[in-house]
Amino acid sequence: MYDIQVIRSLFITLATLSALAQQPAAQPEKALSFDGGVVEKHQMIPMRDGAHLSTYLYFPPGNGPWPVLYEQRYSNLRGDSSRVRYAKYAAAGYVVAAQNFRGTHKSEGVYQGYRALGWGKLRDGYDTVEWLAKQPWSTGKIGTWGGSQAGYAQNFLAVTQPPHLVAQFITDGGLSLFHLGYRIGGATRVERFKAGMAVDARENSQGLQHLKDQLSHPNYDAWWQQEDATLHFPKMNVPAFILASWFDFMARGSIDSYIGRHNSGGPNARANQWLIIGPWLHGGSKNSTKIAEVDLPASSGFDVDAYMIRWFDYWLKGKPTGVDREPKVRYYVMGLNQWREANDWPVPSTPNSYFLAADGSLSTKDAPAGKSEFLSDPDHPAPSPGRSEPTARDGRAFESHKDVRVFTSAPLTQPVEWTGDVKAELYVSSSAPDTDVIVRVSDVYPDGRSMLLVQSIRRAKYRDSYEKPTLLQPGKIYKIPINVGWLSQQFQPGHRIRVTVSSTMFDYYEPNAGTGESPTIDGPARKVLARNTLHHGGVHASRIIAPVPPASIAQARDTAR
Repeated sequence: MYDIQVIRSLFITLATLSALAQQPAAQPEKALSFDGGVVEKHQMIPMRDGAHLSTYLYFPPGNGPWPVLYEQRYSNLRGDSSRVRYAKYAAAGYVVAAQNFRGTHKSEGVYQGYRALGWGKLRDGYDTVEWLAKQPWSTGKIGTWGGSQAGYAQNFLAVTQPPHLVAQFITDGGLSLFHLGYRIGGATRVERFKAGMAVDARENSQGLQHLKDQLSHPNYDAWWQQEDATLHFPKMNVPAFILASWFDFMARGSIDSYIGRHNSGGPNARANQWLIIGPWLHGGSKNSTKIAEVDLPASSGFDVDAYMIRWFDYWLKGKPTGVDREPKVRYYVMGLNQWREANDWPVPSTPNSYFLAADGSLSTKDAPAGKSEFLSDPDHPAPSPGRSEPTARDGRAFESHKDVRVFTSAPLTQPVEWTGDVKAELYVSSSAPDTDVIVRVSDVYPDGRSMLLVQSIRRAKYRDSYEKPTLLQPGKIYKIPINVGWLSQQFQPGHRIRVTVSSTMFDYYEPNAGTGESPTIDGPARKVLARNTLHHGGVHASRIIAPVPPASIAQARDTAR
C-alpha cells in the first residue's frame, strides 16, 4: 500500500533538492580535452526582447566556415557525456550550438516552458538560427537535432520558418504539450512536473509559476494552442528525419510528426520526410541488444550518431551520402524481430476487434453480457513504481493488484500481427463524477512473463472533448475511447495476448481524485473512492481494436539493415 500524502511530500522535497543541485556551482567547471582539436566556447546569444540565451559552441580545428548543428534543451548541457558528444559532431566538420531555454541554467529571461520557442511574440529558436547563420565562421546552413524536449523544440522551430534552417533530425519528439506532455489523455501530471521545474533554480524561480499557469487552464483552450504544433503543419517546410521508439509513450508524437509533415507540410517538406521506428525506450541508446527486460538481436540496433552525420552531410554539405535514396519508412516488427520497409505510414491494415469478457478471456468473438468491477482508490493505487516508462518490462506485479482487471487470450496456434494504431473502446460506469481508465497491452510468454508493449490513459470527463469536459452521472454507462498507442508486434505461437484495465497506475500516473474538480499545485483538497464497472457484451461490448495488416504485408520478405 502507498500513503499518497507521504509520497507527495517526498516528491516536493526531492524537487527542492534537485533545484539546489542544479544551481550554478561555486567551483570552476571541469575542463575537458576533446579529440580532433575541437574548441569549446560559451556564448550568450541575443534575442529580440534583449534577453541572452546561454549557448555552448564547439568548433572544429581550422578557420571554417562550417555548417551549424543546433540543439535546444532546458536540461543540463554540461555533463561530460553531452560535451563529448557535441565535440564528436564538431570533429565531423560542424559548429555545434547547444542552448538552454530562456530562464534555465545560465540563460536570461523568464522560464515559460516551450512557449518562447514557437510562433508567439518571442521566437527564440528563430532568432538563434538567424544569429548563427550570420557569424563569419558559419556557412549559413543550419540543421537542428535532438530528442524529447529538443524534439518538441524542433517542431516549434519549424513552424516559424527561419530562412537559414535547412534540415532537421528529430528523435522521440512531440507536438502538443496538452495532449502528450504536461497531460496525457486529459490526466494531469502535477508532481512529475514540479520536479521538472527545477531547471529554473534561481532565487526568483518562475518554474512553479509556469506550472500554476498551466493548471489555471484545465481544459484545452487558446492558451494551450500556443504549445500545439499540430495546428501548424502547413508552415513546416524543411526535410526531416524522424526517429520513434515503440516502447515510448511519445512514439505518438514522433509518428504524428511524420504523418503531419508528409501529408500537410509545405512543398519542401512533403517529399522529404523519413521515418524509422525501432524497439527502443524513450531517449537513451538505440543500439543496445537489451532494452529494459527485453532481449533483442544485434540487427535491432540503429547507430543514431553515425546516421545523423550522414544525414547532415547530405543536406548541409551536399555530399552524396545516399540518405535521400533510403526507404521513406523503416519499422521493426517486434516478436518477429525483423525490419520492414514501406513507402508511407501507416501501412495498410484492417481493424480487428478483441472483446474483453467478464471471465477474464480475450478473443475475437463477442463476449457475453457481464460486468467487471474494480475501485479507483486514490489513497491505495495499483503500483507501477517510478515515473520511467513501464514498457518492455514484466507487468505481472501490477496485474496482480486487486483493482486491475486482466483479460488474456488462449495460447496462439499461429502468429498474429498487429501493426498500426491500437485503440480501445470501453464501456464504463462509475459511482464518482470522474475517474481514469488505463489500458495496457502485453505479450505473455510461454514461461508466464507478461511483457508490456504499449499503454495509455483517458480521463473520463474528457471522453468526448478536451475542450468541454462533462462529468459522469453515477451508474450511467459511457463509451470511453482510448488511443492506446502505435505498435508493430507479431505475437508468436504459444504466446498469449493480454489486456489490462484499471483506473490507477501509480506513480507513473497520479491518481484521479474522483471529484471532477480542476487540479491545483498542492494536490486535491478532496478525494472520493470511485467504484467502477467495465461492461461486456451486446451494445456494451468493451473491446480492443487491433490493426491487422494484410497477408501481403505480414508475409512479405523482411529486410534487415
